Formats: sequence, C-alpha cells, structure tokens
Amino acid sequence: MVESKFCKESFVVKTSNVFPPDTNYHGTLFGGKLMGYIDDVASIAATRHSRSAVVTASTDSVDFLHPIHVGSSVCLEAYVTYTGRSSMEVFVKVIAENLISGERNMCAISFLTFVALDENGKPKQVPTVVPQSDEEKMLHQSAKDRAETRKKRKKENEKMAQLFSVALPWEI
Repeated sequence: MVESKFCKESFVVKTSNVFPPDTNYHGTLFGGKLMGYIDDVASIAATRHSRSAVVTASTDSVDFLHPIHVGSSVCLEAYVTYTGRSSMEVFVKVIAENLISGERNMCAISFLTFVALDENGKPKQVPTVVPQSDEEKMLHQSAKDRAETRKKRKKENEKMAQLFSVALPWEI
C-alpha cells in the first residue's frame, strides 16, 4: 500500500533580506537570484515529502508579478500539491514585504516538478499527497491539466531541439 501525506507536511518557508548585491541597477532583486531561491525551497519541499534525494524535472514558469526592492524581505512558501508515481508537483509563492511600511505584495508564483530517486539514482515511488485547505484542494484539482501542458511542452521542445545543431559555430 502506498503511503499518503498531507500537503502541509512538505511545507517550507524561506525568508531573506534583499541587499544591494542581490539587485540589478533598478534596485530590484535579480530574477536569477529569485529563481535560485524558488528551486531551493521547492527541492526541500519535495525532499521532505519523499524523504529521498530529488532532482528538478521541470520548472513550468516563474511569473514575476511585482518587483522586489532592495531593503525589502522576500518570503517564499512551498509545498507539494500533486504526485505521480515518482514525481511531485511543487507550488511556490513569493511575497515581498517592505519592512518599514509593512506593505506586502505577491511577487511571483511558480510550479516545479521533481522526481524522487533511490540510492541507485533511479526513480522511486513517492507517497500520494492529500490536500486539506481550499488552496491545496484547488491546486490539487488543477494539477492534471498542468501535467498535460508540461508533457505537451516537453514534446514540442524535444522536436525543436532536433532542429538545432549541437556543433560549435565555427564548426558549421
């Protein structure tokens, strides 16, 4: 019998200050820095759910909804929303807070897929996930549509990759 776990059992929170070295010349957090934070918290949530090593299989998108300014804090929340046999979909939301005024903004959302690995680096079965809150239920119910979109996008990208040369420019 496959074990089940609640979404909240994989819940991860990461909060960081946004310092000048973390920002671009607009004084806002580098997108790549935020993407690194997103992958980090998502991988912790997936590992917490599967209790095994994991690898990132895909990042659906990172939709930047609001800039994150220097001097703010950035808070990321992540948890597993859906599972396949060895894969896990992880939802990440990013909230920025002006620590002086208290103003908070939803700055980004993202969905990532991770695969759990056994000690030989092969995919291993993961526990099913059980949503409880309204947010968790909504994300769980819409996960199959996102999975189909991922599969379609991957096939399209595989076809496109075949069109491009892997030779170095000077070898063509």
